[in-house]
Amino acid sequence: MTLHQDQRAEPGGVVPAPAAVDYGSFLHLDALMAATEPVPDHPDGRFFVLVHQAFEVWFELILHELVAARAALFADALPDALHRLRRVAAVDRLLVTQLDTLATLTPTGFAGLRPHLGSASGFQSVRYREIEYLSGLRRRGHAGVAAPGSAGAARLERRLREPSLGDAFRVVLRRRGVDDPVRLLRDGRTHRDPLAVAEALLDHDEAWALWRSRHALAVERLIGHRPGTGGSTGVEYLRSRRDERFFPELWEMRTRL
Repeated sequence: MTLHQDQRAEPGGVVPAPAAVDYGSFLHLDALMAATEPVPDHPDGRFFVLVHQAFEVWFELILHELVAARAALFADALPDALHRLRRVAAVDRLLVTQLDTLATLTPTGFAGLRPHLGSASGFQSVRYREIEYLSGLRRRGHAGVAAPGSAGAARLERRLREPSLGDAFRVVLRRRGVDDPVRLLRDGRTHRDPLAVAEALLDHDEAWALWRSRHALAVERLIGHRPGTGGSTGVEYLRSRRDERFFPELWEMRTRL
């Protein structure tokens, strides 16, 4: 049954949405598409706006799932946490692939588009920083990407105060008497569920590392080594972050095995 078809409630069942709520209104498509306007007066303007808006929508979904996964870890509901983290990893991989769309933007095309961007930069993405903070990669200086006193700045400060996914996972290990993560690899049968969660956390971490690397290459193809918009150093800044990890202890336990 599709979203726009009439649905009848059954005794004891979930009351469906009114029949007047069709596909477009259920998804607020008019408002969503209106948010894509106006776009820069450039042949690639609409493309550039839509691609980056799509990134932000996926970032929002990742945040939602990471928060749910963290809550499940604290509640010791490992199957639910694993389900959420696997969904996150699937979206992460999609985002890495989505970078291919930027390869269709030529250096000349971007050079013409760039003056329309002003000081706008992906460096200012609050949701991107929230994902990093929630995942455990925290640099307080990055909170400056949002204007002081803004809603974005408040969101970043809240994430800095909250426990990270790594914090929640360490609680899981303590409950099970695991004092060293390497024990998950040495005795995987005994700690099967925590090990599965650890691997799912690494899937997220690995995909984000791939994103950083691919993003740096994509920017280098567009602007070379010119400074980025928004005051960043561009490619040099992106390269400096390629080897950062959310869960270093889960990587290190491979070396120590």
